[in-house]
Amino acid sequence: ADIKEHKIKILIRRAGPNYVEGLRKVKVASDKLGLGIKVYGPETHITAVIPMALGLTPELPEPDLSVACGPPVRQLIPVTGKKAAGGKIPPPPSKHTIV
Repeated sequence: ADIKEHKIKILIRRAGPNYVEGLRKVKVASDKLGLGIKVYGPETHITAVIPMALGLTPELPEPDLSVACGPPVRQLIPVTGKKAAGGKIPPPPSKHTIV
């Protein structure tokens, strides 16, 4: 009840052995309880779920779990407004070797 009351969004990304069966079971339980859980398999990169959950990128369509699937096909995640790591300018080259 708290999940629905507070409108908590749940996104699950699963891969590995029997991932399709696991995602199917989660989706069936989600639909039965009316939770609206979104499920993704190995076709979705694991780090793609975070920006979707935060609302920074649009949610990708869920995979079709009703059919047998072959190897995952991944798509690149569009990046906008890319900044340098940490926002710092790298130091100028030097003669010293850091080991």
